[in-house]
Parts: sequence; C-alpha cells; structure tokens
Amino acid sequence: MQNFQTLNHFNRDSLTDSARYPSTQTEPETPEPSRGRVLVMDDEAAILELTARVLKSRGYEVETTLDGNAAVTQYRAAMNAGCPFNLLILDLTVPDKMGGYEAFKAIQAFDPGVKAIVSTGYSNEPIVTNFRDYGLAGVAPKPYKLIELLGAVEKALA
Repeated sequence: MQNFQTLNHFNRDSLTDSARYPSTQTEPETPEPSRGRVLVMDDEAAILELTARVLKSRGYEVETTLDGNAAVTQYRAAMNAGCPFNLLILDLTVPDKMGGYEAFKAIQAFDPGVKAIVSTGYSNEPIVTNFRDYGLAGVAPKPYKLIELLGAVEKALA
C-alpha cells in the first residue's frame, strides 16, 4: 500500500512539474507543400547550383542535369515513376551535346503537355523573342536576374 501512495504522489508531482516546466523539445516542423517539381538543365554546374538553391528556397522541388540527353532520361523516369516534373528550365545551347530546345522537342514527343522555359545568354535569337511560337512557356535570360527567373517560373506554372 505504501508503494501505491508513493507512486500516486510521484505522478501528481510529475504532472505539476511538467506544467510548471514545459518541455523544451520542439515539435517537428511540417514541411510546406511543394510549389511544383522543376528539372533544370544547364552545362554550367555553378548555374545549376544557384538556380536549384533559389528555387528550393521558394518551395520548389528541384532536380538538375548537365545536358539535354540526361534531361530527357530524367524526365521520362520521373513520369514513369508517377512523380512528373511540372516545369523544365533548359539551357538553349550546350556545346557538343543536346541543347535545351532539342530536349524539349524530344520530351514533347512523349508528353505533349510539357511546360518549358529556355535559358540563354543570346537574347536576339528568334526562339527567345518568339518563344510561344516554339511551344515554350517562357524565357529566362542569362545572366539571371532572380526576380525575372522566379517571375518566369511562376508565370509558366500559373
């Protein structure tokens, strides 16, 4: 009987103590829902890293790749796995490899609803000035101005 009273006393004190001294443990944060999945293709690793970091900070899930062939492969794999990309950001020119527009056309052959933004430093090319005529959702001129990049992404996904 003595043990039962001690246990009751202990429990009562413990409840009081826990009310007086709330736990310092924090609840695990619930991740915010993704704003969309974006595949970024560029032959410059620094641009990939910067673009991915900016987009992730804005709530996008981002994957990156260095050339058009790899972009087509990753896009198809994601689609087959049931987690397709909502948008592509494709470097228009990749020396000695498949560029962005060619990758876009290859993907469009098996996903006619693909949305893509081309990224380039060559602002006078017809594909840049008339991107809609080429079936593209937007253009992200290089060097990136972050506000323009994010604006193009949001507009394309709207």
